[in-house]
Amino acid sequence: MKKVDPMSDETMFQNGFENRKTVLGAAHVEKSWANADDFNRPVQRLVTEYCWGEVWGDERLPFKTRSMLNIAMLTALNQHHELSVHVKGALTNGVTRDEIQAVLMQALVYCGAPAALAAFRTASAAIADWDKEHPAG
Repeated sequence: MKKVDPMSDETMFQNGFENRKTVLGAAHVEKSWANADDFNRPVQRLVTEYCWGEVWGDERLPFKTRSMLNIAMLTALNQHHELSVHVKGALTNGVTRDEIQAVLMQALVYCGAPAALAAFRTASAAIADWDKEHPAG
């Protein structure tokens, strides 16, 4: 059964594309989309439409809160590449370095030291990269 939604798939995709660019940066998102091929374009479209359009488009949680949740979940899953991307997005969304540190400390307790230590290394590098891209940051 297809869900009934007043927003078309194309509108949801466009909203998702804009949300994704807002959080991750236009250059990153446009590069990901441009590099999509016939094999992985469907997953790029699905992530953009559903994850970034439907879920990130749900206004019940602000982007800042979603960013902190993603940092915790990506730490638990040991997804370092995605964690790096989302730490930079979190900074863009107004999450402070102290808040990122607090999220990672809580993740240490609930996810284990090895996962949190790796996340701290990933976050430190991502913060340094973000600082280079945003000198006034």
